Amino acid sequence: MRGGVDHPCLTVAAPNRSSQTGPDGNSLDEERGTMRRSTTVVDGAIGGILAGAVVAAWFFVLDVATGQPFHTPRVLAAALLGHESSLATARFAIVYTGLHLGVFAVLGIAGAWLMKVTGQVPRVLTGALFGVGALSATHYGGLLLLGVPVLTLLPPVQVLAANVVGGIAMMLYLHWATREPLPFGPAMLKYHPLLADGLITGVIGAATIAVWFLVLDILSGRPFFTPAALGSALLLGAQTPTEVQLTAGIIGAYTLVHLGAFFAVGVAIEWGARQLERFPSFWLVSFLAVIVLDMLFVGIVGSLALWVLGVVGLWAVIVGNLLAVTAMGYRVWLARPELRQRFAHLPEGTRA
Repeated sequence: MRGGVDHPCLTVAAPNRSSQTGPDGNSLDEERGTMRRSTTVVDGAIGGILAGAVVAAWFFVLDVATGQPFHTPRVLAAALLGHESSLATARFAIVYTGLHLGVFAVLGIAGAWLMKVTGQVPRVLTGALFGVGALSATHYGGLLLLGVPVLTLLPPVQVLAANVVGGIAMMLYLHWATREPLPFGPAMLKYHPLLADGLITGVIGAATIAVWFLVLDILSGRPFFTPAALGSALLLGAQTPTEVQLTAGIIGAYTLVHLGAFFAVGVAIEWGARQLERFPSFWLVSFLAVIVLDMLFVGIVGSLALWVLGVVGLWAVIVGNLLAVTAMGYRVWLARPELRQRFAHLPEGTRA
């Protein structure tokens, strides 16, 4: 003992924390474990219900945009109960909505538990993958068990987009509930420079082609027709120009899809630029890859909505994509001086 003499008989044992008990007689460690499990269940359920509400709101906006409020829950309720969609009443839609939120609560609990077991933290990408994987698989798996045509009941693009947004909303709540120190959303880009540069490059490309088609639409006397046509085709399954919904909801929803696609292209271009800084002799391969991506985009649009290419004009799509690629390439060229230096010293006769 400090300031005195240690007595051999006065040895005091440190308290055994693992053996401490609470008021009910259970050990504190057991109570803490039970509390953690309870918190995971509650947070997962709340996050799942939030995701289900976001998905329901997504389809409500689309239904209102088409002039058919609550059309989606009525269709799904009719498929679940084996009735014609025209016979589905508001009561059926309410019952389906309750079941919908209950299933999402279970999925949220499973997702929160899985993240806890694997040590993953809530992120935007995790939410998107959860939406594409777990939420979409549950939706289509349930329809298959009911014997309902899975691809004709609702447009797949609508389902995929809604589930991605719902998954991200769930992870946003879990990020807040778990007090995760790492940032969520755009703030996390400072830890991922490739994604940050890809976002800037993608936005430049998306804005370039958007302005191009806006000018063409204004000259033809139908402002915003192109995004409305593409949005109607991708989100509503429109097959003719007469089915185009020229509304702010459809234009806004397609704009999000448009930005997401160009974000992926921007990341790919930025990754290619980084490779060119290391291996400048592969410039021709990169150039051909950009052309292939451009043609792939045209092919995807043509396969999903060939009539849009006929109305808008294939030449306009090709020119718009080339303008976007040029703008993105110019941005990369200005932002990466090392790449310019590498090309300035590229030896003659370099082969691809």
